[in-house]
Amino acid sequence: MLVKNVRIVDAQMDIIGQVTVRNGLFHEVSSCPQVSGSMTLCENGENTVIDGGGNILMPAFTDLHAHFREPGYTNKEDIESGSRAAVKGGYTTVVLMANTNPVCSSMDTVNYVINRAREIGLIDVFQVVSITGGMKGESISHLKFIDDTVRFVSDDGKGVMNDLLMEEALSMSKDNNFIVISHAEDHRYSETDMRMAENSMTGRDIEACLKTGGRLHLAHVSTKEAMEMVKAAKMIGANITCETTPHHIYAADDIVYRVNPPLRKPDDISSLINAIQDGYVDTISTDHAPHTASDKANGAPGISGIETAFQLCLTKLVKGNGAISLGKLSELMSYNPSKIAKVNKGLIKQGYEADFVIVDVNKRSKIDVNGFASKGKNSPFDGADVFGEILMTVKKGIIVYTKH
Repeated sequence: MLVKNVRIVDAQMDIIGQVTVRNGLFHEVSSCPQVSGSMTLCENGENTVIDGGGNILMPAFTDLHAHFREPGYTNKEDIESGSRAAVKGGYTTVVLMANTNPVCSSMDTVNYVINRAREIGLIDVFQVVSITGGMKGESISHLKFIDDTVRFVSDDGKGVMNDLLMEEALSMSKDNNFIVISHAEDHRYSETDMRMAENSMTGRDIEACLKTGGRLHLAHVSTKEAMEMVKAAKMIGANITCETTPHHIYAADDIVYRVNPPLRKPDDISSLINAIQDGYVDTISTDHAPHTASDKANGAPGISGIETAFQLCLTKLVKGNGAISLGKLSELMSYNPSKIAKVNKGLIKQGYEADFVIVDVNKRSKIDVNGFASKGKNSPFDGADVFGEILMTVKKGIIVYTKH
């Protein structure tokens, strides 16, 4: 594959040039003058030539936090519809949470999900195993039976209320080479004060990380207080990373829409953006949470967000006030999450897997949930005016999505 006439942007470069792909890996990246023209695709046998038409080529995105609902809740989403939504949004690697039915507390469920994703063949999937068996908060004995293909454990959707179990899981993470993802929610406050619920559990989990020396990733950080705790912990060398979400950056709580953690105040958004600029936020993850219309009407929390994540982040962080560069956004959505997931992706560089997107960053459009590939049409951003369009998604040199 040859991709020419593109602006190449990743966490380490921003040049006009072209790339060649061989055997699913980037082979050569070089500077070339840009020429006028529109995007074209020419396939001749095993050779593919793409004229990018002056658009931007970036690494495909890696999502450390999504829900594809299979097994058990395939009326909301399944691995095939989730995979199609992912590549439409520019993602080729996705980490799937454990709150399925049955809860993913065994290698049987892990292997089922991984095999389904391989059959579909659009994206690479990592399946999370629950921290506690069945997400019941009672035992972590099942973690002794997971193998090294499991890179993350989490009870996402619930906070682990038992302090000792959380410490035990973090201790195990050191010897078993997995990362504990914290859903920071202290259920003692969930009905009355969701800010305190997040802040209380964030502090508890950071303390447990420091005590055990385990490996902690804090999901969907949304309050300014929680972010200050993350900053303080990182300053003293805690073994933690953290994410925030597109919706917690893009929208404040004047939009009435149920998501967990909830949309926050403008001051919280400013704090998150400042932390992104200062390098304390490692990744932007979608927390893609598709629901049926009836479940959403009955109060199910969550946003179907994997198809709009890049648009929301580009609009808010790059186009809106120029808070960060496009290269920094690539670091947050591609390089850092790929590094955390230990995949050979996230840079346009020789020897890296040729997972990339071609995007038009100047295209303006309105979000239309009815056009989602996801089964979940639940988004408060329906009709929002945004920048950015994914024109093509490529995985290991194979085109898996094109904008029609």
